[in-house]
Amino acid sequence: MKYLLVTAWMAALGVGLVAGQARAADIKIGFIDADRINRESVPAERATKKLEKEFAPREGELRKLENQIKALQGQLEKDGLTMSESDRRTRENELGRQTREFQRLQREFREDLNLRRNEELAALFERANKVIRQIAESEKYDLIVQEAVFRSPRIDITEKVLKALAADK
Repeated sequence: MKYLLVTAWMAALGVGLVAGQARAADIKIGFIDADRINRESVPAERATKKLEKEFAPREGELRKLENQIKALQGQLEKDGLTMSESDRRTRENELGRQTREFQRLQREFREDLNLRRNEELAALFERANKVIRQIAESEKYDLIVQEAVFRSPRIDITEKVLKALAADK
């Protein structure tokens, strides 16, 4: 009797495993590489150029101020020993003021650039997610993931997404 129960239980377990494998074989999974989309997609390249153009004037102003600071610092190093004490102190104070102003402007520049970059990335991934959903629906994917410890190249649909984003103006 005990042998019969064990055999029946093993048979039920085997049938359950086979049925589970059959269901798992029907699942279609895809993978997208979000970093590649961020680096290589046409909208990402457009966003990068847009940001460069938008922030170029401020970047130029920062370079100009940095050169002024370097020139003032060089002048202080060169002529500092021969200057009067009050003149040297005035120029050192001016150097300190310009350096603080430069650091403040540089910090604001980085914060503004990061904010705009995040806005552009959000818009990019909103578009990418729309394209990914369209691909998933048209090709009947059950699951599409962005991060994985391991992925087979045969489930990577990143290239399809990049092509669809390039076609999506």
